[in-house]
Amino acid sequence: MPGGRARAAFGLSGCTLTQRTVSGEAVCMSDDTTAAAEQRLAEALQQSGARDPREFYRERLRELKSADPAGYEAAVAYYRDRLTPEVAAGAADPISSWTEYGRFLAESLAPGRTVCVDATGRASPYRAPAERDQLVLHLPDGKGSRALLVALPTQLSTAQRATYDALVSGKQKLKSS
Repeated sequence: MPGGRARAAFGLSGCTLTQRTVSGEAVCMSDDTTAAAEQRLAEALQQSGARDPREFYRERLRELKSADPAGYEAAVAYYRDRLTPEVAAGAADPISSWTEYGRFLAESLAPGRTVCVDATGRASPYRAPAERDQLVLHLPDGKGSRALLVALPTQLSTAQRATYDALVSGKQKLKSS
C-alpha cells in the first residue's frame, strides 16, 4: 500500500508522519506539530543557555523500552499526546515541559522521589517548574540504585558536580588535601 492509503487504512489520513509503537500500533505525529515543538525548544535553549535534555532522555527511553514495554508505550503517548502539542502550541515553557517529561521517564523506570539540588548542594523536594540553576535528580526507592538525571543547570557548581559524581556517576573518591 502506498503511504497515503496505508495511513487511511489505519485511520491516520491527514498524517504526514506515522510511527509504529512496540505493540505495532500506528500513531500519527504531524510533521508541523513536531517541527514547531522542536523549534520552540531550540529557541528556548538558545535564549537560556540551558542544556538540551533530549540526549539523556533518549537513553532513558531505550532503558524503558527493554525493561517495561508498557511503560515505554506510556512514555511515547506522553510525548505524542501531551509534550509535543503543548510545546508546539506555546501553551507551556518548552524547557519546563521537557523536564516534566524527564521526570515522567525516570519515575516510569524506577519509582522514587525527585529532588532539586541548589548551588550549595542542598537538596529539596522537586516542585515544577525547577529553577534553571538547579540540578534535578530522581532518587529510586531501590537500595543501591544510582540517581537518574532529570535536568542539568547551565553550569554545575562544585557542590552540584560532587552530588552528580556521587549519585549519578557512582564516583566515590575523596580528594586528598
